[in-house]
Amino acid sequence: MYGFFHCFEYLFLIGIISFAIGRMFPKKWFDYEMFPYKPFEFEHGGAFYNRFGIKKWRDKVPDMSRILPGTIPEKSLSSKITAEQLDTLIKETCIAEFIHTVLCILGFRCVVIWPGAGGWIVSFLYMFLNIPFNMIQRFNRPKLARVAEFLRKKEQGAGTFEPGLCKRENQ
Repeated sequence: MYGFFHCFEYLFLIGIISFAIGRMFPKKWFDYEMFPYKPFEFEHGGAFYNRFGIKKWRDKVPDMSRILPGTIPEKSLSSKITAEQLDTLIKETCIAEFIHTVLCILGFRCVVIWPGAGGWIVSFLYMFLNIPFNMIQRFNRPKLARVAEFLRKKEQGAGTFEPGLCKRENQ
């Protein structure tokens, strides 16, 4: 059990540090139209994640914008949101994906902290607990990008506003 508690302390610490570092990253470093954030062809604009029932569980996982309000931009979309605000939110999805990917990798240090099967089990469990967060980012990003593009056209006077586009799919 000694190794388990050291792994838990380590994972808790890297989670806090990674969150803080993620808040400090300049958003200009993250371009959702470039690898690795650009949708892969097999994702079909996020539809791939429907196979995992993502619409049923994505709002049930912990969300730092709800846990620590004010540290991350609000994720609810209103009819008053601008394309620029939406671009910021999209970049936040890239940062979240990056941080959760780094956490997956750093979690394997538990193999060193707790040598043997226990360290491997904790490392893989931690990785699998972070993967759903990446899935949520990759599911939401293409939809947010489409709404942002629509809003850019609307703001330039090239379209009409359809509030239904800003509603989050919960079914």
